[in-house]
Amino acid sequence: MKIHRVLTVFAVVLMIMAVNGKAQDNQAEELMKKAHLALFYAGDDGAAEVTMKIVNSKGKERLREFTMLRLDIAEGGKQDYYTYFKQPHDVSRLTFMVHKIPFETDNRWLYVPAVDLVKRISADDKNSSFVGSDFTYEDVSGRHWSEDNHTLLREDKLGDRDVYVVESIPKEEYKGFARKVTFIDKEYFLPLREEYYDKKGELERIFTAEKIENIEGIPTATLRRMENVQKNQYTTVEFTSIDYNIGMMEDIFTERYLKNPPREFIK
Repeated sequence: MKIHRVLTVFAVVLMIMAVNGKAQDNQAEELMKKAHLALFYAGDDGAAEVTMKIVNSKGKERLREFTMLRLDIAEGGKQDYYTYFKQPHDVSRLTFMVHKIPFETDNRWLYVPAVDLVKRISADDKNSSFVGSDFTYEDVSGRHWSEDNHTLLREDKLGDRDVYVVESIPKEEYKGFARKVTFIDKEYFLPLREEYYDKKGELERIFTAEKIENIEGIPTATLRRMENVQKNQYTTVEFTSIDYNIGMMEDIFTERYLKNPPREFIK
């Protein structure tokens, strides 16, 4: 009789642990969803001037200047990006466009003016370096939270900010990382730091939101840094002249504008 009672109690404890674990996983996924929306879906659309600085292991710097346009077709869903490069000369007039389609393969295009060629970027290239930087093509538009399993590790402090710490592991084989740890600001829900680990469990890259500003009532990471720890190099991107909810039209994000940029947004 006593053994039966012990087994019953043990079964109840296991059930409670399973329910609590499921609730924590759901909370972790909701936190990652909020972080994704805060970083990549601010407003209904947006335009910004961007300065990218690429610093190699010897401290040598390269600069990129471009305009970035974004349109949200659905909150957390389909989304379009358009990036037009201005400087330096070797990438001037190069255009990058992506149609982000959750649960499907994103469509990505590059226009290379030197050879007057529009090139489709395959799904296998999404983890490649974005114009020689430490950001990948997928870093530019973001990885959908539903593609990973998330676990809330703890609540913590990052500097003077209160954060949630969430671990993410890809549901399917993925080249970008084997594990990621994200530090999410409790007030703004912006990801303040992301640590990317490779298959060997070694830290590979670190993303940090270096500066948060209130732009038109929207907390915005205006200075972002991606460090490649293993290569001892890093890239920063600074966003200026940011405008949200400007009435961007969907036809801007079509192939015909790859060669002829929309002059109302790109000066």
